Amino acid sequence: MLDEVWARGKHHTAGMNDDIAPPANAIAAVTHPNPYPWYAALRQGPALVRDEGLRLWVASRAEVVREVLANSAMRVRPAAEPVPRAIAGTPAGELFGRLVRMNDGAAHAAHKPALQRALAGLDLPAAHAGVLKVAARMPAAPLSDACFALPVAGVAHLLGFADEELPRVLDWMRDFVACLSPLSTAVQLQAASEAAEALMTRFEQLVAGEPAREGTLLAAVRAQAPGDTSRALLANLAGLLSQTCEATAGLLGNSLVALAREPGLGRAIESQPAWLNALVQEVARHDPPVQNTRRFVAETTIVAGTALEAGDAVLLMLGAANRDPALNPAPASFELKRTDRQTLGFGYGTHVCPGQALACTVAAAGVEALLAGGIDTAALFERGWDYRPSVNARIPVFR
Repeated sequence: MLDEVWARGKHHTAGMNDDIAPPANAIAAVTHPNPYPWYAALRQGPALVRDEGLRLWVASRAEVVREVLANSAMRVRPAAEPVPRAIAGTPAGELFGRLVRMNDGAAHAAHKPALQRALAGLDLPAAHAGVLKVAARMPAAPLSDACFALPVAGVAHLLGFADEELPRVLDWMRDFVACLSPLSTAVQLQAASEAAEALMTRFEQLVAGEPAREGTLLAAVRAQAPGDTSRALLANLAGLLSQTCEATAGLLGNSLVALAREPGLGRAIESQPAWLNALVQEVARHDPPVQNTRRFVAETTIVAGTALEAGDAVLLMLGAANRDPALNPAPASFELKRTDRQTLGFGYGTHVCPGQALACTVAAAGVEALLAGGIDTAALFERGWDYRPSVNARIPVFR
C-alpha cells in the first residue's frame, strides 16, 4: 500500500525525477525531497505503527499526535537520560538540561510562564522592522548560510546584543546547536560546550549590566522575572537563540522553496507584501521545518488503543499530521488565504511553543530581506536544493 500511495501522490520536486524512491523510514523521510505521499500512506494505516528497525512507535495522524502530546505518562526526555550521554557533565549538557522545552513538571513550569508573558507582549511589527534593519547591515553570504544567520542575528538583536557582537553570537550558536544532534562528532561536541560556556557568560553580563534596551525581548523577560539572574533563566534565554538557529532557519528556507515551487505564489507576494506572514504560516503547516519530535513513556499507558510500556518511545510525525485532512481540509494544496489553519509543528498542550508568533515574524522579515536583496526564485527552482542531514529538521541547502 505504501508504494501505491507513493506512486499516486508524487509531484515534481526541483532537481528530482519522477522515479525517485520513497524514504526508507520515518527518519529518512525528514530530508527526503518529497516525503508527503509516504506520510499519506502512513496516515491510512494503523493509528500507531511499530518500526522495529528504529525501535520506535510511529504516530502520523493528527488525532494521535495530539493524544500523545497531551498524555501525562509521556516525557520529552527518557527518564534514565534527561541529558544526552554525549554531553552529560559538560557546559553544553548543563545548558541543555535547564531548557524548559527539555523538561517536564516543576522544572518546566519554573521559567516558562515568564517567557510566555514576555513573548506574548512583544511588539511584533517592531520586531519585524528590527530584523530588517539587522539584515540590511549583514555582509553578503551564500543563501543557505543567510537562512541561518538572519534569524539568529535578528533574535540576538531583540535580546539586546550590540550589532558588533552579532557575528560572534552567530558563531557560538552554530557551534552550540551541534550538540542537539545525534549525528555530531566529538570535535563538534567539544566546540558546542565551549560555545555554551561563552553564551552563558555573556548572558550573565547582559542580565547583570545596565537596564536592557527598551523594547527588547531581554527587557520584557526581565520585567516578567524581576531579580531572577539564575543560570536556569540564562540558559532559557540562550534557548531562544538555539530554537531560532535551526527551526527558524528551516522555516525561512522552506518559505523560499515554496516561492520557487508554487506557481504564482511569488507574484501574489509581490502584489501583496502583507501576505508574507501568511506565507510563512502556511509553510509551517505545509512543509514544516520540524518534521518530527519524540515522546518517551514514563509509565504504562494506552495510546490509540495500543498499550505502551515504560521505556517505549513514540516518534510523532508532525509533517504528516499537519497534512491530515482531519486537521486541515485539502491539506496538500498550498493556500495563502487558508481559513482556520492548524499546525502541530509548534507543539500542543503543555509543551506548545510560546515563540510561534515571533518565529513566523522573524522568518517573514527574513524572506522580505532576501527578496529585496534580489533573490531569484525561478533560478532557485532551476538549480534545486537538497536538505541538511538531520533526524528531525527539514532545512534546505540551496545549490
